[in-house]
Amino acid sequence: MKWHHVQDNWSAFYEAIQNRWPDAEEDRLDEIDGDQRAFISYIAELTGQDPAEARDEIRDWLTGELPSDVVMDPLHDNHSILLSEKFVPEGEDEYDDDSRFGDNE
Repeated sequence: MKWHHVQDNWSAFYEAIQNRWPDAEEDRLDEIDGDQRAFISYIAELTGQDPAEARDEIRDWLTGELPSDVVMDPLHDNHSILLSEKFVPEGEDEYDDDSRFGDNE
């Protein structure tokens, strides 16, 4: 995932952040409000690392999955639906044939 996923859905990542860094406090996360530099500084302070090491640890954490709260967000879902319209040929009614999905009725 990219940082903009985290920044745009900051509060949805609280649980994932606290799973990775159990000492992270929700009040401090509220203050950070998705600011990447502030988050790096906070993780460096929390773990006793220098900022470069904390940034690398956060980069590693970003390779994980998006939390389900973010994936199921209507904005994310609607964006995915809009992107999928390129696979429906012009003039085709997407509701006509569901045989590809195991529903022939």
